[in-house]
Amino acid sequence: MKHLTSLLDLTSEELTAILDKAAELKTKFRNGDRPQLYPGRVLAQLFEKPSLRTRNSFEAAMIHLGGSGIFLTTAEAGLNGRESLPDVAKVLSSFSDIITMRTFSQKLIDEVARYSSCPVINGLSDERHPCQAMTDLLTIRETFGYLKDLHLVFVGDGNNVSMSLAIASAMTGMRLTLAAPKGFEFEASFLELMAEKFPAHRVTQSNDPKFAVKSADLVYTDVWASMGQEDDAERRKKAFANFQVNEALMAVAPKSARFMHDLPAKRGLEVTNDVMDGDQSIVFQQAENRMHLAKGLFVWLLENK
Repeated sequence: MKHLTSLLDLTSEELTAILDKAAELKTKFRNGDRPQLYPGRVLAQLFEKPSLRTRNSFEAAMIHLGGSGIFLTTAEAGLNGRESLPDVAKVLSSFSDIITMRTFSQKLIDEVARYSSCPVINGLSDERHPCQAMTDLLTIRETFGYLKDLHLVFVGDGNNVSMSLAIASAMTGMRLTLAAPKGFEFEASFLELMAEKFPAHRVTQSNDPKFAVKSADLVYTDVWASMGQEDDAERRKKAFANFQVNEALMAVAPKSARFMHDLPAKRGLEVTNDVMDGDQSIVFQQAENRMHLAKGLFVWLLENK
């Protein structure tokens, strides 16, 4: 049985297969076809963090496939100490065909997967965001027609999103540059992991966003303070002041470059309205693709259960 706790759970071939299935189902959706592949199947969503895109895209995806969804907070499920984690995982998975989780702790997702009798999907943790990275690959492939050798520049923090994009880039032959202020680059432990898993792939980092985007095919950013970092928001606002993706920064990038953001966006902070809503933005294509990627992922997991 397969889980998706991190992109490292997949081979490059498996990743491509999921993207292909998602693209196929999106084409059918656009033609008015929602094949009921999994009637009666149940998606259980177990969330510690609130969500717009993750929760709704996953549930809509399962409904489109003929199934239905159940939503629980981690506290409602008993993971606040009311029950042991193995007991919760064993019981919930006995009711469900797939479990998706959105939590602070990566370890919590890994442990539920360990005891679950159905596939577990990491919808987001503080360390990894694999579904977002796969959605981004789907969107980039739609936009350019290919992935290999494209240059993605992430302007922001060495966080869960940029780490997952770094892994996704290594798996697909893309180049990724992280443009971050000093002190906010990728952690040494992550760079060591990348060197171990992808010895032929080089992760590039820069403290100069203008230099970094000069050869960018894609300019990507994220909020400066993620959920759980609210107490550090003011310090981060000062540190990232020169890393805003605005009209001036996009003017340094090639005219063919596209802008991406995983949302939610803090307009006026990490990105300006003219970029978010401009002709180079593919942000809302990204957002819609969360649903199509989820369908492709569900099909692949259930076929390989």
